[in-house]
Amino acid sequence: MAILERIQSDLTAAMKAKQEPQRTVLRSLSAALKNAAIESGGELDDAKEASVIAKQLKQREESAEAAKDRPELAERERAEAEIIKRYLPEQLSDDEVDAAVAAAITETGASGPGDIGKVMGALKAKTAGRADQGAVAAKVKERLGA
Repeated sequence: MAILERIQSDLTAAMKAKQEPQRTVLRSLSAALKNAAIESGGELDDAKEASVIAKQLKQREESAEAAKDRPELAERERAEAEIIKRYLPEQLSDDEVDAAVAAAITETGASGPGDIGKVMGALKAKTAGRADQGAVAAKVKERLGA
């Protein structure tokens, strides 16, 4: 079942059970996925769906961090982030990211800092939604000596 279908099904269940926080988060995720599909002009593949969900998760985490002085708001944002995490695919381990970076460098024939964009382009499809892209970029830069 596609992620959007699962979210729609869970949204219906949350509405019937009157689970307000979950209903709100699932509506937000559903809207974000539908908007991304409209922007791309068609159906989203699994990697793009995961990327949209990861972006929503990051927004909640950043909001929770920004609301440190307002504990009730920060707690709500963290609770929403936990709900969103259920819809992300399993995250790659550090070893798996290292292996993917090494494979992409070999695949693209990258040899120096000027090839970072090429390597990141090759990695994006493999790691989107499954690894923090900032951490992946840091590993690529480290490997290419940037």
